[in-house]
Amino acid sequence: MSLPGWLPPLEELKAYGGDFSRYLEAIYQIFCTDFVESKLEFAGKRLALKRHPVIQGKEATFWHMISEGDDEAERLPDLRRSERIRWPKPIIENAADSALKVWREPKGSGHRLLIWFAEAQYLVVLDERKDYILPWTAYPVEREHQQRKLEKRWEQYSEGN
Repeated sequence: MSLPGWLPPLEELKAYGGDFSRYLEAIYQIFCTDFVESKLEFAGKRLALKRHPVIQGKEATFWHMISEGDDEAERLPDLRRSERIRWPKPIIENAADSALKVWREPKGSGHRLLIWFAEAQYLVVLDERKDYILPWTAYPVEREHQQRKLEKRWEQYSEGN
């Protein structure tokens, strides 16, 4: 697999000597640099953050990007998500790259914007609001059936537009 030059390398736990506490703080700082301190836009709208619930002093969006689980209070850190913490921002910034598939889907009373990087098996999900967009989550899509479902959703969207 040949990934584009704009995609940063993984941020691996082994670079922190296996010390998860140090690693967690380091990836949180990366998240802050990319999403808290940065003034990002997507599709002409500013990116804001879903801050609540704040857990261990860290915003909800951070936890969604590095952990998995349905219950906010009981999400479990996931190393595959964590090591890709540097990926959501450049994927959002490079959404026009032909390697990425971008589409909009209804979700509840609003819309979600999906950025599917099939070659890297990685999905970024944004939640569209009236005047801004929230980075919602981002994660590797490892199961083939999930990848096929995303491809089908992309095809349905692109055929309708």
